[in-house]
Amino acid sequence: MFSNPQQGMEAGEVARLRQEGGRWLRARREALGLTQRDLASAIGADYYSFISQIESGRGRVPINQMEAWAAALRMSRREFAKGIMRYYDPLTYSMLFDAESAPVVAGDDAAQPGLGDLVERISRLEARLAKD
Repeated sequence: MFSNPQQGMEAGEVARLRQEGGRWLRARREALGLTQRDLASAIGADYYSFISQIESGRGRVPINQMEAWAAALRMSRREFAKGIMRYYDPLTYSMLFDAESAPVVAGDDAAQPGLGDLVERISRLEARLAKD
């Protein structure tokens, strides 16, 4: 077993997964009507550029901040952890949830056109339902 969940993966695939994870986070934030500054404030970050780095795939949500992110994005801890795991640790995600959902791997978007858009639309719908 690797000490880093993304060890053993090609650099391009790791970058693609981080970018897709960033898009997932951004879609959720925007669906809630939050700015990057709002989210940074809610999680206790000093600079909103921290949010930008994560949403662009240049960084990861630190494990010790995941609870704060879940709360700020109005998600249960489990829902947030499961969602982010798809992008940060796809091998473990696949082992745990393979029966529920196919793992995210390089090329999935090509095999399933519009997948990123669908994830974004579902996040917005969930946010609307949470407001009601």
